[in-house]
Formats: sequence, structure tokens, C-alpha cells
Amino acid sequence: MGKAPIALALDALELADLREWVLQTSDVVSTQKIGLETFYRNGEAAIEIVQQSGCDLFLDVKLHDIPNTVAGAAAALARYSPKFLTVHASGGPDMVSAACEALPHTWITAVTVLTSLNDQILFEVGLHTPAQDTVVRQAVSAVGAGARAIVCSPHEVTRVRSEVGPEIVLITPGVRPAGSALNDQKRVMTPGQALEAGADLLVIGRPITAAPSMKAAALGIANEIIGVK
Repeated sequence: MGKAPIALALDALELADLREWVLQTSDVVSTQKIGLETFYRNGEAAIEIVQQSGCDLFLDVKLHDIPNTVAGAAAALARYSPKFLTVHASGGPDMVSAACEALPHTWITAVTVLTSLNDQILFEVGLHTPAQDTVVRQAVSAVGAGARAIVCSPHEVTRVRSEVGPEIVLITPGVRPAGSALNDQKRVMTPGQALEAGADLLVIGRPITAAPSMKAAALGIANEIIGVK
């Protein structure tokens, strides 16, 4: 069995724990994801652990600023050679394009509506269209600006795929095995459901990292999704 299309969210408080997480899962998952908290706390040390694992590096720092600043920030991250680097689609096409031009060999990944949000919360912050409609508009705009991957919840995958085509990588957080706690996620599916809907890469954290055996949990999810795609 090849590696499963899972990006493990490395949200460990201690570098030693992060190293152990990667060690236990690197022969099961294809990708290791370093988010804001880990990047700010452990930075280059965490990135080196992933680089040595043989997994793809997903640098999830969600850049969001004026285009010139994002271009400079993306260029500063080039030394890590991430496969995926996230920017917020809501920053607009010029900002997304600036990141793509700064890192032409990285899959600039546009984050649409966060999976911790739902229609009610979006309305409260001034977005009066449903989450699905907002996600699709942001995805189409970002792809038009050069993004090669999109982050959206599993519930938007089918609609986004129909709009952006088969070449764009669709990455889905909000994936929870059946029976798992939802935590702060609002729009979720099981791993099998997400892949059947059209996702390419599943972001999974606590269902693996909080399990008594991380490798067993990762293998369980990998076995669940064998043959789905």
C-alpha cells in the first residue's frame, strides 16, 4: 500500500512530541502539515524534521496582506521548499498571484472559508451569502490568479471541483472518522465521504495525534479510504 492522501496536522507543543508524531506516521501519510502555532514556536527545527521524513511539507501559514508584502513573505519561505504554501483566498487575486510569482515551484494553496465557520457566523461578520457560494467564488478567483490547490470543507468539494476542473488539488480539513469528536469544526465528513466527494488530500490532526497509537489510528484511516479513489 502506498502512502495515504493524508496531511497530518503537526500541532504538538513540544518539539520532541512533533518528532515522535512524524516518526510514527511518516510511512503511512503522504504529507506533514506545519501550521501557524508550530511554525511560530519551533520554526526551522520543525521544518527540518518534516524534510527528513520523506513526506511532503505543507506549510500552512495562511499569508494574508497586501500583494507586495505577501510576495516578500513567500520569497522568504522559499528556502524551505514547501510543496504546499497557504494564502487566504479572501486577500484577492492580486495577492494570490503575487505569491505564485514569488514561489513558482510551490503549489500555492488558497484557503477559502475556514471550516470553523458556518453561515450564521459568516453573516455576523458581514458576508451575507452562504458558505458554499462564498467558497466557490473564492476558489474560482484564486485559481484564475494561479493557485494550484484549494482548501475547502468536504461539503464544498463537489461544487468547487465542477468549477475549477480536475487539475487543481482540493485539500479538505474538517475530516473526522465516524464517532470522532468534532472539536471546533463545523462542516465535516468522514475520510471516505470526503474522497468520494472529490477531495485529493485530507487534513487530519487530533483523530490521529490524540489516539493511544498514532500509527494504528493512521493505518485505520488509510485502510478506510483504500479503493475510494
